[in-house]
Amino acid sequence: MSQAAHAAAGDPGIDPDTPTLLRPLAHALQWINHAMVVMGMVALLVASLVLTYSVLSRYVMQASTDWQDEAAVFCLVGATFLCGSFVQSLRGHVGIEAIAGLLPRAANQARLVFVDLLGLLFCSFFAWKSWTLFHEAWVENQTTSSSWAPPLWIPYGLMAAGMTLLSLQLLVQLSACLNGLRKQLTGARA
Repeated sequence: MSQAAHAAAGDPGIDPDTPTLLRPLAHALQWINHAMVVMGMVALLVASLVLTYSVLSRYVMQASTDWQDEAAVFCLVGATFLCGSFVQSLRGHVGIEAIAGLLPRAANQARLVFVDLLGLLFCSFFAWKSWTLFHEAWVENQTTSSSWAPPLWIPYGLMAAGMTLLSLQLLVQLSACLNGLRKQLTGARA
């Protein structure tokens, strides 16, 4: 749906077909997604600075590096997973637009429902498994195998939080699609 349609509906960035019950969640996700994008930008900047320092210290100053790669990877994991919900809110993930343009509107909405449902099922399972990994790493005090040995609950927690946000975003979008289809069907009958 276009941004103009969202603005006309009174809630910029929120699908007007979002059920009333889920509108508070949609607003909260909108705010959280914005915060995650800001944090993701900072994480990418930190990762680039850490890797630049790593190259300079390793090749220019002949110093050993043991923490830089893992710190950069943790930043990249956080940026990737925590920003996934924002990208989904724009429907910016990889899609096949050629098919969407060829399908009638009703068939395209059914396709969106199917894709959102599959995405929700997959991301919910991924989030659940990530939370179990996070819990195991936390309880068992697991660390990486490097000499720096940062705790593994950090990347698992970032993955779990990001996939949970993505699952919630998919839930809101799926409910809006289903609500829109319901409105079309009841409008067509009237």
